[in-house]
Amino acid sequence: MTPGSMRGLQLVVADAEAGRAELMSRGVECSEIQVFDDRDGGTFFGFSDPDGNTWSVQQIKARAEKPLIPVEYRDRFGL
Repeated sequence: MTPGSMRGLQLVVADAEAGRAELMSRGVECSEIQVFDDRDGGTFFGFSDPDGNTWSVQQIKARAEKPLIPVEYRDRFGL
């Protein structure tokens, strides 16, 4: 694929403010956090990676309590 050709890739985090702060501390320019809906899942921010691909980061607080990959299995995936 051509660098920068991927648009709208999505990440899900439990805390958008913490995720944005982590990326920014590593020199990544991020958009402001936008709350489209006060319910869980309605908070987003975005950024572009070094190749120019664009990412949308969605906050779903429930992921803190029930991650997609349970903690006990993360070593199997190198996480």
